[in-house]
Amino acid sequence: MQHLLDSTEAALLSALSDASDPITGCPASALALLLQRARNPDPLLALAHSRLHAFPFDAVPACWRRLYTDASIARAVAVMRENLLSIDDEEDDDHDEEGGDEGGNGNGNGNGEAAGEEEEVEERAWVDTVVKILDMASIMAGAEGRQGTIERVLAALQEHVDRDGERRRARKRRRKRRRVDERDSGGGGGAWDSFPAAAKGVAKMPVVRHPVPSSVAPSMQAFETQLAAGRPLLITEALAHWPAMQERPWASPAYLLRRTFGGRRLIPVETGRSYTDADWGQSIITFKEFMEKYMMMSADAATDASNLGYLAQHDLFAQIPSLRNDIAVPDYCYTEPPPLKAAVKDAGFSTADVAAPPPQLDEPLLNAWFGPAGTISPLHTDPYHNILCQVVGKKYVRLYSPEQTDKLYPKGVEGGGVDMSNTSEVDAEAPADELDAEFPLFRQAEYVETILGEGECLYIPVGWWHYVRSLSVSFSVSFWWN
Repeated sequence: MQHLLDSTEAALLSALSDASDPITGCPASALALLLQRARNPDPLLALAHSRLHAFPFDAVPACWRRLYTDASIARAVAVMRENLLSIDDEEDDDHDEEGGDEGGNGNGNGNGEAAGEEEEVEERAWVDTVVKILDMASIMAGAEGRQGTIERVLAALQEHVDRDGERRRARKRRRKRRRVDERDSGGGGGAWDSFPAAAKGVAKMPVVRHPVPSSVAPSMQAFETQLAAGRPLLITEALAHWPAMQERPWASPAYLLRRTFGGRRLIPVETGRSYTDADWGQSIITFKEFMEKYMMMSADAATDASNLGYLAQHDLFAQIPSLRNDIAVPDYCYTEPPPLKAAVKDAGFSTADVAAPPPQLDEPLLNAWFGPAGTISPLHTDPYHNILCQVVGKKYVRLYSPEQTDKLYPKGVEGGGVDMSNTSEVDAEAPADELDAEFPLFRQAEYVETILGEGECLYIPVGWWHYVRSLSVSFSVSFWWN
């Protein structure tokens, strides 16, 4: 562990002399501060944090992102150094206790146990602090070029926690004190084996009247034919080989907790039914808190529409590579689809309102979508072709071609200059009388729809409008490509 901390710190300092590193774009005074305060980087963190908020998110200069990331890593290393110094002493104490717990003070369940419980609380506190610091670097600054470093540090820390947890359990056994505590292991049985029935219950199951065409694991040639047609396609029996569907099941809350460091990892969560609602908000919380509050709810909480949290459109797999290893990019994402305007034209639609295409991607963009029944992605378009893969639960998806745009009431530029023209003003499943009164053309628009089940994929052509509602606890992965 000490070697890892030393090498990590050395790598941060060596970047200061590498002209190609983004951090060298920061003012010399900031770099000098990092050089002088690698083991006390709090002033740098405060400086970088302020600069992150001085620009629109997409316009933050790379140097400030890198400085925030490196200062965060330096801070995490400092916390680990401070708290790991006592480990050897504690282990020596354990050897002394091994022959003395029962006969030393004649009180095997007294002060020694109380002290042990205090140690556990203290360790959980500093470990949680380290995880929070490093995850905030990933979420706030992207941690580009440092994600591997962060993951190595977190993996070593988790190994320490697991080893230290076993040491503590052995000490408790020597004191003849039996106790079950899964807080550090991330769960392993009981209520965390599966999602509760209330959470898994399907809500407001729609009737599918205009089904999306489907195909059983089509060949690449057959899929390319579908691309040329520019129409959605439901793909079945295509994910059976994913570990997330079998031996490393995402349907197990206990497994997900283990993969997120006992639920300590931080994630961005959207609160509320939909990002177009007035009460919608965002927060950053631990994975375990997200699970306890939104996913493992009681029957009463499951029926409360205000009690919704959604891990939506987040690159969880760059942040937590162990989950990335449970899935695979579908081969279909390596085909060459036609650009948006060509696809729309070939499908017989007007290209007048089609925006310029985004830059070419080198690799597909992956995003996670995880939440309880009732979460919604409002009617919108994406700038890329999309394969939406369903790992856990079911979703209702409705799709409209670009030809229907004039009936879908796109939003415009909203307060703060935010362009929302890719999102409709319409709540697609609102009552018919409300729709007819406020959006009289909407119910005239033609659409196709499907219920996306576990192990199925949905190809969504670029530019197609789509509305998505979770019918149960749902974990999906989207793959964008062009």
